[in-house]
Amino acid sequence: MSNMAADWYLIDDVELLDSPSLVFYQERITANIGKLKGNIPATDRLRPHVKTHKTVEITQQLLAAGITKFKCATIAEAEMLGLCKAPDVLLAYQPVGPKIDRFIQLIKTYPDTAFSCLIDNEFSLKEIAHAAIASGVIISLFLDLNVGMNRTGILPDEQALALYEAATAQKGIKILGLHAYDGHIHDADYSLREEQAAVILTAIHKLAEQIVRKGMSEPVIIAGGTPTFPIYAKLDYIECSPGTFVLWDKGYQDAFTEQDYLTAALVITRVISLTSATKITVDLGHKSVAAENPLKKRVHFLNAPTAEAVSQSEEHLVLELGADHGFQIGDVLYGLPIHICPTVALYSNANIINKHKLTGGWKIISRERKINI
Repeated sequence: MSNMAADWYLIDDVELLDSPSLVFYQERITANIGKLKGNIPATDRLRPHVKTHKTVEITQQLLAAGITKFKCATIAEAEMLGLCKAPDVLLAYQPVGPKIDRFIQLIKTYPDTAFSCLIDNEFSLKEIAHAAIASGVIISLFLDLNVGMNRTGILPDEQALALYEAATAQKGIKILGLHAYDGHIHDADYSLREEQAAVILTAIHKLAEQIVRKGMSEPVIIAGGTPTFPIYAKLDYIECSPGTFVLWDKGYQDAFTEQDYLTAALVITRVISLTSATKITVDLGHKSVAAENPLKKRVHFLNAPTAEAVSQSEEHLVLELGADHGFQIGDVLYGLPIHICPTVALYSNANIINKHKLTGGWKIISRERKINI
């Protein structure tokens, strides 16, 4: 079977799947991992984010491909990586409250993994350092820079330099470098992304030079997500953190045409009611596909591409198909999510498809807020 075949998504034994269901296509995941490695000169500059897939099995495939550095957003995702003995894990979050103690437990429980986390202020630096000293560990940190997301991070200016110096001098802490997430850059026009990224790169480079001039070690720089990955991949001093590449989705497929990853995850749904002469209702509600986008931009049906969402509730989705659409009760629709990351988080398991056949299932283990720690 060609991964590019028009019928790539059809499941021969789809009758074995209840609906709604999440399905991953193994051949396409494998192809996407290969494409990722081919899109950067050095594999050791890859630090993929696991928030998209949240699975042990895909993590193991990334490790087998020679990828040793990872990024995550929750303690559960970090623990999943620890369970896989991933060598290097950045929790791209600033732990506060009980999360600091949980993070220290991670460090102690999974010694095969070098964990690090983020800071963006002196209070958090001191809180984390105090907990580290009390627990007898050294906590590795990256300084989180606000490069335009305006949600966390410190502006890359004199205050950032002062905080980096303070972290360097702080007992219980090892400051490793700079982290800059630019999720606000998502223009479909590649040249616009390049222009915006250039401004960020200038600011990061200036701060890094100031750090070195102060006599500190050259900082490791981790930057970007999927939209700017092709830009940063060309620069040999930046570690890149794409995440969506492994499963891809309709939103990124339409927006970032220069990146040729394959959509590798769908939601399976069935017709449960013939609502009217032109409308059908399927069992794909808010609880089954990411609903943060406007109604008409949540899911695209590969075998009903003209279907237009009319309404959605917790367990139902009403679609307008026009007259003579031909769908009957029980018919299967193959839905390509617009945003795959939060869609995956809605399911406890993914069904695995290989060569059009259902071959098993993988637990979405780190969708939970807690695994053990």
